[in-house]
Amino acid sequence: MQLTGTGVGGGIAIGPVVRMEDPLPEPVDHPSERTPDIEAGRAADALSATAADLAERGRTAGGAAKEVLEAQALMAADPTLATEVANRVQGGATAERAVFDAFAGYRDTLAAMGGYLAERAADLDDISQRVRAHLAGVPAPGVPAPGHPFVLVARDLSPADTATLDLDQVRALVTAEGGPTSHTAILAREKSIVAIVGVRDASTLADGEVVIVDAGADTVTVAPTPAQLADAERRIADRATLAAAPLEPGRLADGTPVPLLANLGSADGAAEAVRLGAEGVGLFRTEFLFLDADRAPTVEEQRVEYVRLLEAFPGRKVVVRVLDAGADKPLSFVNDDVEPNPALGLRGIRALRAAEPVLRDQLTALAQADAATDAELQVMAPMVATVEEARYFTELAKELGVAVAGVMVETPSAALIADRVLAVTDFASIGTNDLAQYTMAADRLLGSVAALQDPWHPAVLRLIGEVGAAGAKTGRPVGVCGEAAADPLLAVVLVGLGVTSLSMSPSAIAEVRSSLLGFARADAERFARAALATDGASEARGAVREAVAAMRGDSDAGSLNRGG
Repeated sequence: MQLTGTGVGGGIAIGPVVRMEDPLPEPVDHPSERTPDIEAGRAADALSATAADLAERGRTAGGAAKEVLEAQALMAADPTLATEVANRVQGGATAERAVFDAFAGYRDTLAAMGGYLAERAADLDDISQRVRAHLAGVPAPGVPAPGHPFVLVARDLSPADTATLDLDQVRALVTAEGGPTSHTAILAREKSIVAIVGVRDASTLADGEVVIVDAGADTVTVAPTPAQLADAERRIADRATLAAAPLEPGRLADGTPVPLLANLGSADGAAEAVRLGAEGVGLFRTEFLFLDADRAPTVEEQRVEYVRLLEAFPGRKVVVRVLDAGADKPLSFVNDDVEPNPALGLRGIRALRAAEPVLRDQLTALAQADAATDAELQVMAPMVATVEEARYFTELAKELGVAVAGVMVETPSAALIADRVLAVTDFASIGTNDLAQYTMAADRLLGSVAALQDPWHPAVLRLIGEVGAAGAKTGRPVGVCGEAAADPLLAVVLVGLGVTSLSMSPSAIAEVRSSLLGFARADAERFARAALATDGASEARGAVREAVAAMRGDSDAGSLNRGG
């Protein structure tokens, strides 16, 4: 029997199923039999203990996990939430019910705001679970530890769970919810974990069942035959050989260069990206300097961080995205207005124009860092929708000393007039996560529409092709820095659509490099045409796999690894 979902990357793993316990049920809503003071003390102790536990887990986790867990610890200690819990207890509620209602109310408020704040709503659900588990004296719902390697099956994973996975034990992830840009999928790519998300029938998998998780084929094979196990083991060995292969620049089989770059959220990941073969940086997110601050960082504070990044890539391209903030990431020094639909509000370049001193300081700091280092700095603006916005940013960047300025293509409007946009700027970088969101009218943070958040959809691919064609026409480079670039077979299709460089989580570079080496430009263009001729994402994926199988003389297209 096979179950299907959306594979993350192209990995394959074998192991016994271990199911993650479902969340705690909603507490019964009845008056407390304890005094309000006793209930208040229980609630305060549980909140404090949970905050301390999350902070300690963050200290031991390190890296990106540390940031996630520290943010959750701050939420658990939030005085506004504590006050709300206390007020409900004084009204006669149990500590359990007060915590549930207070966190649910705050969660709903954040979810309605969309964007960055909506992403924090899932964190609140997880913290509520942990606080109520402490009150009940039971272990918090989380990743089990059976003492042997296993395939983890869950409805979904919280940030705290995914951040602290034991990679020596968890061979693969299978979740019932989530899509290709969900938190679980992004973390799986970052940590090279084999994963399939959005498996509707995941609940039918039983503890102890041996399964093959094939992310390349989007399948979970239950009770595999000896032949299937042998094939999977062979492919796992092949991937291990691939990971150990010498590093070399990305290219197609006919020698066409396709630079493979890294997506980074801070300079801390630069050395690891270089070790994994990154030829430069295709997306450096600068939000870490601004978020959770009550003022914009100074030019000097920013310059120090940018120099640290650029020094790690001497002579190599480093593309920095200026602050991507606005109503969905409220910053009092940029825009803190409450908007009914912040994903369509004052964000990206729109927000920066409304707070131009912040943009000027950032561009000045970047220009100073560029002058002090040997990297090839390029700077781009987020959420550009018009030619006028592209012209404004490019002219301002060059006025302040930035030599190469470009734009992110994340809106259908920018893609459709890409030839005119590229006529007034130096390059374009396609953010496929947001481009898919706006093309499909599907919130990238909303699990109920996750299936629509798929960069394989022909509508999204057609827009990418428009940008690729515009790049060829104007002689401007066109990169992709969204999650699509980390999909080994889709990466080949993107090159066939005219994309000239790919930027991804560093852990995905080796597999994408190998995939590109298997095909010439003519192959990539043929695969792109096959995908564009279909009606939907799954059909596009299937059509390209069939084209690859036909080229290789392999009749079993469904078993093909993505590009491998």
